[in-house]
Amino acid sequence: MPDLDRPRLALYVVLALAVCLLGARYIVAQASPPAPAPNGPEAAGAEVAGSGDGDASSVRVERADGGRLTVHVAGAVHRPGVYRLRAGARVDDALRSAGGARGRADLTAVNLAARLEDGRQVLVPERAPSQGAPAAGGPGATAAAGRLASGADPAAGTTVAPAAPLNLNTATLEQLQTLDGVGPGIAQRILDYREQQGGFGRVEQLGEVPGIGVKRLATLTPLVTV
Repeated sequence: MPDLDRPRLALYVVLALAVCLLGARYIVAQASPPAPAPNGPEAAGAEVAGSGDGDASSVRVERADGGRLTVHVAGAVHRPGVYRLRAGARVDDALRSAGGARGRADLTAVNLAARLEDGRQVLVPERAPSQGAPAAGGPGATAAAGRLASGADPAAGTTVAPAAPLNLNTATLEQLQTLDGVGPGIAQRILDYREQQGGFGRVEQLGEVPGIGVKRLATLTPLVTV
C-alpha cells in the first residue's frame, strides 16, 4: 500500500471524527425520554405570565376568559332578568343583553359607560309624563281669574283642584314614592308587579301588590289611574 501524504491523512481523520460525533448524537437522542404532553394551564388555554428573570416563584397563571359577573337588569327594558356578562362589561352591554331600552326609558338617568359590578342591579327608569303649566290666558288662567274676581283666596283655605292622578303604567320609581304611604320598597314592588303582569288593567289590581292592604288601597285609589 502506498504511503498516505499528510493532507489526505488529515482529511481522513476529520471524516472519522464527524462520523463519531453524529453517531454519539444519535445514541443520545434514542436514549432520551419523549417530552411529556402539556397537562397544565397551557393545555387548558390559560395564559402564563412571568417576570422573565428565571425565578419560578414569580410565575402566575391567569384564566384566558378573565372571569364572569352576574347582574340584574330591571325597569324600562324589553327583557328584564338576570344576565351573566364578561368581566369589565359596561352598563350599555347589560342593556343590550336585556333587549335594549324601551321607548319611554329615561337613559339620561343611567350612566351607560359605568363599569358593572358583580351582584348589582341595573334599573332603567321611565320618563315622567309631561305636565306643563297652563299658558297665560288659557282655561286654567281664566278659572283662576274667576276665583280671584269672586273673592276666593286659595291662601285663605279655598279648595284648589287636585293634581292629576298618577298613571300606574307610566309612573317611575321616584314618582310612586310621592304617593301617601308608599316608600322605596313598595314602589319597587309595584314596578315588579307591572313588569310581571304586563301593566295594570284596573286600579284595583294595586291591592295584589305585596305590602298594600285594604286600607292602603282605599287611600291610594283616588290618587292613581291606569
